[in-house]
Amino acid sequence: MADIDAAQWNDLAGDHPAVRHSYLHSLEATGCVSEDTGWLPHHLLMHRNDKLCAAMPMYLKTHSRGEYVFDHIWAQAYQRHGLPYYPKLLSAIPFTPVPGPRLLAHTHTDRVQLARKAAEITSDNTISSLHVLFPNEQDLAALEEAGFLLRENVQFHWFNQGYKTLDDFLATLSQKNRKKIRQDSKKALQSGVSFRWLRGSEIDQQTLGFFYRCYHQTYMEHGNSPYLSLEFFQDLLATMPNQILIVLAEQQGVAIAAALNLLSSTHMYGRYWGSTQYIPGLHFETCYTQGINYCIANGIQVFEGGAQGEHKLSRGLLPVLTPSAHWISDIRYTQAISDFLDKETPAIHAYRNELQDHSPYKKDQ
Repeated sequence: MADIDAAQWNDLAGDHPAVRHSYLHSLEATGCVSEDTGWLPHHLLMHRNDKLCAAMPMYLKTHSRGEYVFDHIWAQAYQRHGLPYYPKLLSAIPFTPVPGPRLLAHTHTDRVQLARKAAEITSDNTISSLHVLFPNEQDLAALEEAGFLLRENVQFHWFNQGYKTLDDFLATLSQKNRKKIRQDSKKALQSGVSFRWLRGSEIDQQTLGFFYRCYHQTYMEHGNSPYLSLEFFQDLLATMPNQILIVLAEQQGVAIAAALNLLSSTHMYGRYWGSTQYIPGLHFETCYTQGINYCIANGIQVFEGGAQGEHKLSRGLLPVLTPSAHWISDIRYTQAISDFLDKETPAIHAYRNELQDHSPYKKDQ
């Protein structure tokens, strides 16, 4: 990313925080994304009259970790037949399962051309496959026209219906779910917990360091090392401060939990959280209720709660389909994976429909 003109890249990327030049550059500059971590940058650029007119964040991957769209079954099929699945090409935001632009261009024609060139590079270099994760609707149309296979999964997003206050939102929920959220808030309050929203210059290095301690602990509790370093978050705070929001939970003035979110002009993306002690309801209050409250207070239209987690449904987040697109170089596996997707897709839709049947909202909403 250091070799790419930041202004020209950002003109194509828009204000999505995780697609901005500074975000992707910080991943590379701090070593979170590198050959050593199995994410080798191979960004695809298209120029017209010496100006960047289209771009695609792209990585050569030697594994499938940090993607949130699981293709381990496909890799195992290749292995059983003695064929290499890795390395593969991936167009995604590393470690960040948020939908957004992946074919960065101003026209549909340029997006299609970019997708076709990426597929051509994949085949010409005998790379097994190219995967485009969480593209937006414009990208998806271009990828389908370029011949990519389409796949779907489910995430949970909250939508602002013009609420003026948190109570306005709570009033739209069924009694059971409204009570659940209020109980979480009551438990936190009775434990002496209060919350602060810190954005940009309001976040000092001590607060960022505490957040990272929480983030690191969450990963270690699950037996994994964190993907991202403190240096990455420090670089992010220095280069794009106004697109970072930390929800800080304090007990008698002492920080005990933190959640970090990314912001655009219309969306908030819930990313990372952790705590230094257990208090019932603290996770839901810090990550979801406080996030929703911030969106209402600041006119944010959509709060994306991240990958997985049916527990988000009862907090007012609704199931939405999130896409991915896949180019398979070997025609035999193209057909096999297409058959797999023909079976998987109806199951994903049925799962989403079942979740919708358990909507947390009143029937008349």
